[in-house]
Amino acid sequence: MKLVTYEQNGAVRAGAVVDGDRVVDVSAAGDVLRIMTDPAAQRRAMELLGDPQTARFALSDLRLRAPLVPRSLICIGLNYMDHCRETGAAVPTRPVIFAKFANALADPGDTITWYADTTREVDYEAELGVVIGKPCYRVSEAEALQYVGGYTCVNDISARDVQLTDGGKQWTLGKTLDGFCPIGPALVTADDIPDPQTLSIRCVLNGQVVQHSNTKEMIFSCAVLIAHLSRFMTLQPGDLISTGTPFGVGMSREPKLWLKDGDVVVVEIEKIGALENRVRVVESH
Repeated sequence: MKLVTYEQNGAVRAGAVVDGDRVVDVSAAGDVLRIMTDPAAQRRAMELLGDPQTARFALSDLRLRAPLVPRSLICIGLNYMDHCRETGAAVPTRPVIFAKFANALADPGDTITWYADTTREVDYEAELGVVIGKPCYRVSEAEALQYVGGYTCVNDISARDVQLTDGGKQWTLGKTLDGFCPIGPALVTADDIPDPQTLSIRCVLNGQVVQHSNTKEMIFSCAVLIAHLSRFMTLQPGDLISTGTPFGVGMSREPKLWLKDGDVVVVEIEKIGALENRVRVVESH
């Protein structure tokens, strides 16, 4: 199922996308996290989908929210071979891990805003988000995908002039400004994406493609990432792993391509959809 969270008349509800542009209200089965993790809720959602009396809406008429509020935001750096080449970074021998905080979460369609005196070098990063569906500790690579509940799009927005200060030791600070982690527009359950390493991924800035790759280019696959992380921590339902970005980031271009006031940035991933956000830069007082 392709699940969305939407707001209607002040209420936040769960929906399932059908026919590409219609949303069926499946809120009677629970929220997106429950439908993703609870087989009984999934069955109820399927019943609602098959009931012609269930409310249906045009997707374009709805105000989408982030499909879920992650319990934690776990991010992976330097995880595409083509991205390592463009940045001149050494290929990591094990995953590079950092975090974002809850304040960074943003909805599809949100305007991402920051002050120019905080950062002037803000970058886009299209990423596949993996959402854990059941508790996971010390699992093998072979069994890791069994613990995935679903997949979504992530834009790991990054303030490079903050991230790379102090000898490059400020990754978390540079990546967790307010709104610097839009996710969505949908969460696609794992049964609809049996192999997450075959997905086209791209970023479109003001109508121009600036990143275009495939998740097969990952250095560490989704299964490897889950197995690795679960050696150190118990992953829980709702944890989001943002799996790294491919080549084409603004930092590696000449001239540099930083996000600016009025930009429209879209992350597109095959089978999931397009996550669109606008940019607003507020000049310092």
